[in-house]
Amino acid sequence: MKKFFSLFVALFVFVAVGYAQKGVMKFKKETHDFGKVEQGKPVTHVFEFTNTGTDPVVIADAVASCGCTKPTFSREPIMPGKTGSISATYNAAAMGGFNKSVTVTSNAETPSIVLYLKGEVVAKVAATSSAADKKKGTK
Repeated sequence: MKKFFSLFVALFVFVAVGYAQKGVMKFKKETHDFGKVEQGKPVTHVFEFTNTGTDPVVIADAVASCGCTKPTFSREPIMPGKTGSISATYNAAAMGGFNKSVTVTSNAETPSIVLYLKGEVVAKVAATSSAADKKKGTK
């Protein structure tokens, strides 16, 4: 009976330690709003994260919700305490509002994370006046 109990405790400890050691991707933000974007002018945002876990994080893939968005990422392991990034470029071809997602798969504690890009594609004149209005508001 003692051997059985000791074996059970040892097995429990090994399982607990195995689950406790994972990488954790902590993003600064998971949604980026471009605001108004000029039609035909691609825009890019870099999502930065820190590995706050105890194991290296390796990104296996980053898949966009459509062909109008292209994600890129480093294939190097992100060591504990270090930062990594995922870049997403939206081509801004079609007029109107957009809300696109990029699904990131990795060996992290949460193996799948969804990042979002949103904004509105407008004609060149509207984008220029919107940028000028923002500038006036900050002065």
